[in-house]
Amino acid sequence: MTIRILVVDDSPFMRKSLQKMLEEAPDLRVVATARDGIDALEKIQEHQPDIVTLDIEMPRMDGLTCLRRIMADHPMPVLMVSSLTQEGAQATLDALSIGALDFIPKESGFASLSILQIQHDLQEKVRRLATSPRFHRGGAAHPAPAAAARPAAPAPKAPLPPPPPGAGLGSPQADLLVIGSSTGGPKALQDILPALPANLPVPCLIVQHMPSTFTKPFAERLDGLCQVHVKEAEQGEPLKAGTVYIAPGGIHMTYGARGPKGCVELSPEPMSSLHRPSVDVLFLSVAELFKGQVLAGILTGMGADGAKGMEQLKQKGAHTLAESEESCVVYGMPRAAVERGCVDVVSPLAEISGHIRRHFRI
Repeated sequence: MTIRILVVDDSPFMRKSLQKMLEEAPDLRVVATARDGIDALEKIQEHQPDIVTLDIEMPRMDGLTCLRRIMADHPMPVLMVSSLTQEGAQATLDALSIGALDFIPKESGFASLSILQIQHDLQEKVRRLATSPRFHRGGAAHPAPAAAARPAAPAPKAPLPPPPPGAGLGSPQADLLVIGSSTGGPKALQDILPALPANLPVPCLIVQHMPSTFTKPFAERLDGLCQVHVKEAEQGEPLKAGTVYIAPGGIHMTYGARGPKGCVELSPEPMSSLHRPSVDVLFLSVAELFKGQVLAGILTGMGADGAKGMEQLKQKGAHTLAESEESCVVYGMPRAAVERGCVDVVSPLAEISGHIRRHFRI
């Protein structure tokens, strides 16, 4: 199957570069390019692409305004082409809240020695996102929820209702919560974490594949939406119940055994890891060093990061859950864990926070 792509960017150089990188793959075809949001909406009507790559800063109509219109009128997979600056990070997080599925870096990255890796990532993301279950359940596109029509604003930290009755996810109650996610993960975490109450009785460690300039703004955004405290993890800090630690981009986060509940350890090693931070690196460190019970989850994402670590955690007695295919942006990481036979519960995104709350009886 040939995937039909619309490339939207105000820079002729960027439009040409993206088209060249995409069309070197035989299954990818750029059916049109557009110079701004107004042009993009017209080209979507005319060419009916399978996926759109969308710049953020453009004249006449910027990328975020265009994205809102796409999600309202022509819901389809959108891949943002994002600057890695602080401003670019904030705008990209807005785009992910509105309904974009993922992003790739632009500017200096396209002129660097890593151009082949960027090209591979671009091609692979376009392939996976163009066939995302989010838009292709039953062969028909599904619009984004109405709540995704604009960036989420911080909600007041009011008490949450009690969880529905039902058995917890395994027994005994865990002493640590660990989660891994990638493509589609920012929106998934934004759905799950605000549903957890402030009295979460354990620390939570999360690896979300993101550049280093994105993780702190992402943690701050989540903190404004959540009852629990969310922060970017720092080297050596002690783990506290009711706090969620987001791994910084560009460095591995592992569990350290120092202190009453343990601590955060950050390290560039292993340098050979495909991802940094890596879900596997975190999970394997917990399996090796943590002495208590663990609840581990894998959410939407490309590839297989986390499956090996979850298998090790399961062998040590952890309780495990994975997001089901029906709600995943990309059913890669959860599928890899399920295929290893190390997942206790496979659940759609809307039910995962309920599983967590029942497990901790909160």
